[in-house]
Amino acid sequence: MSSRASAARYARALLDVVVKEANPEQVEQELVAFTDLVARTPELRKAFSSPAVPTTAKRGIIDQILARMPVSAPLGKLLVMLAEGERLALLADLAPTYSTALREHRKVVQAEVTTAVPLPPEQLAQFETRLAKATGRRVTMTSRVDPSLIGGAVARVGSVVYDGSVATQLEKMRERLERGR
Repeated sequence: MSSRASAARYARALLDVVVKEANPEQVEQELVAFTDLVARTPELRKAFSSPAVPTTAKRGIIDQILARMPVSAPLGKLLVMLAEGERLALLADLAPTYSTALREHRKVVQAEVTTAVPLPPEQLAQFETRLAKATGRRVTMTSRVDPSLIGGAVARVGSVVYDGSVATQLEKMRERLERGR
């Protein structure tokens, strides 16, 4: 099984427990902080990924970190379990998969909107409202600017793309004209 698939299983299990016992958003923040600490510390990454470091030593490192960086009980238990099961290499994939699972649980989708020019906040809010209606979910949206669109907008919600850009409309028109020859 791939590390992403394993991380997804652990993330889902963590979320299932956290929904009953703790604050899911707080656990997300704690998990991100913990994985950032590991990512920023080469010695930790090396110790956690090395088969030469005994499991008891890895568990001791986790215990020392948790003493200085308290986390919610379910996350602490998961980190200890990962150390004891030689699964700490999953940490890099665990935080993003937990965040994705949390968004799914909250029925929130992430959308990225690209426009030719920056949109004012009220237009972005209208765009977010329209995307929420189209998806039937709450939307968290990021926006970016790409002048090559000429005008209009492209919205990406998961794997679905809503393309209302002028550049795409012109390209479709060109293709229809070429076929008509």
